[in-house]
Amino acid sequence: MTASTVPTVTLNNGVEIPQLGFGVFQIKPADTVAATLAALEVGYRHIDTAQMYGNEKEVGQAVRESGLDRSDVFVTSKLNNGFHAHDDALKAFDRSLQDLGLDYLDLFLIHWPLPAVGDFVETWKALEEIYGSGRAKAIGVSNFQPHHLRRLLQQTTVTPAVNQIEAHPYLTQDELRAFDAEHGIATEAWSPIAQGKVLDDPVITRIAKRLGRSTAQVTLRWHLQRGDIVFPKSVTRARVEENFALFDFELSSDDMLSIGGLNRDERTGPDPDTFNYVP
Repeated sequence: MTASTVPTVTLNNGVEIPQLGFGVFQIKPADTVAATLAALEVGYRHIDTAQMYGNEKEVGQAVRESGLDRSDVFVTSKLNNGFHAHDDALKAFDRSLQDLGLDYLDLFLIHWPLPAVGDFVETWKALEEIYGSGRAKAIGVSNFQPHHLRRLLQQTTVTPAVNQIEAHPYLTQDELRAFDAEHGIATEAWSPIAQGKVLDDPVITRIAKRLGRSTAQVTLRWHLQRGDIVFPKSVTRARVEENFALFDFELSSDDMLSIGGLNRDERTGPDPDTFNYVP
């Protein structure tokens, strides 16, 4: 399988993002270069990191060591929570480019809205400046709810290209995804298999057995067919390959409905309306 097999999603500014990527959340810096290189060898061309993850340098090193053209690898990073003030955000972005060793990012996100910490509208205006400079090909947000997004739409100029949210069969986020779609915002799903919690679900297990696939593959395929952008992570080469092998089978409409019907509104991570952690 090659990278060309992975479909792309066209963002609201015309930038194309591979719908399947590789995430490096919770991968130790010491393991990040090898894991990212393995993903790029398998065929991934979309890498998702963040300032908070502490492994931007290693992601950049892997991209350089891969021998791939920079334009062939879509790289995302996210603003750390301690840098929401306008000037702090600009400086933090500069550090990301320096740590990654890149001239530009394909996508840069506000990681959390932090409702009690600062004004994310001010933060967004800093990202608009970065976008205007061309050093980020697209900008977006992560963990934003509709009421957060409405403020941005009302008070700023650039509509976010992406909203990266927790989403999986136990937290389908149908209303938030519909809001994103209505406003031309692509939805990315983090924790797409609920940190493994859905992998033993009887409904998903039954579908996987019928198709001769793993429950992780079925869950990731469900995301792809409903239009989510996903970036599963693993440090195991076999699992990295398994997570990439999603484009030679399809789920039926009944399968899609059955998996979507598992929703419990159950989060594995923090609630964006109350999470105000600043490192």
